[in-house]
Amino acid sequence: MKRYMLVVAYDGTNYCGWQVQPGRATIEGELNKALSGLLGQEIEVIGASRTDSGVHSLGNVAVFDAETRIPGEKFKYALNQRLPEDIRVQESRETSRDFHPRRCSSRKTYEYRICSRETELPTERLYAHFTYRTLDIQRMQRAAAYVVGEHDFKSFCSAGSQVRETVRTVYSLIVEQEESLIKIRITGSGFLYNMVRIIAGTLMEVGMGAREPEEMESIIAACDRSFAGPTAPARGLRLIKIQYTG
Repeated sequence: MKRYMLVVAYDGTNYCGWQVQPGRATIEGELNKALSGLLGQEIEVIGASRTDSGVHSLGNVAVFDAETRIPGEKFKYALNQRLPEDIRVQESRETSRDFHPRRCSSRKTYEYRICSRETELPTERLYAHFTYRTLDIQRMQRAAAYVVGEHDFKSFCSAGSQVRETVRTVYSLIVEQEESLIKIRITGSGFLYNMVRIIAGTLMEVGMGAREPEEMESIIAACDRSFAGPTAPARGLRLIKIQYTG
């Protein structure tokens, strides 16, 4: 039995997230179906990030175990002929048997995209959150600076999450604008449930003038979800890459 790794890009619009759900289309479900059909054996992948419904990815990581003579680097080509056109394997290779995409030390990078203009752009409607409000980028950048570092991010975790440990490290948080498109790019050791979308929603409130940038410090210290802003819509979020450090 050998273990293989896949780097997977997908448009999450038509899927109920990554994780298999009975009777629903999911990214994990499509990968399992394609691999099982290709190899003639029951395959279940393990994903690094269980992205939510409507969230996109340029490079999620998954592994699976199989008895096969197919070289690891060839899975990419075979799977892309079987997968729907909105899911594509970017890289495939054999990896060590003890490699686990969620348990090994890594850095994850997400990007939240906001289309800020008077009228919505149809080409961005599935890939960016639209707002007609003008956002002050400099205010958002000042607020973002408080997020960087090791903190207890309980204020940015959706209520009802079962996670026990809410301390995470954010290595960088960059807010930049290209014409009407605002990008919030964050890299961290890991993220709580809806953490990136709640940070994005809070930064938008700062950009609109509803909060002061300095409030971000007290929001973090409160360790209370009610202190932070709203959870930004899923369509603006994409997983950019996962870098393993071990």
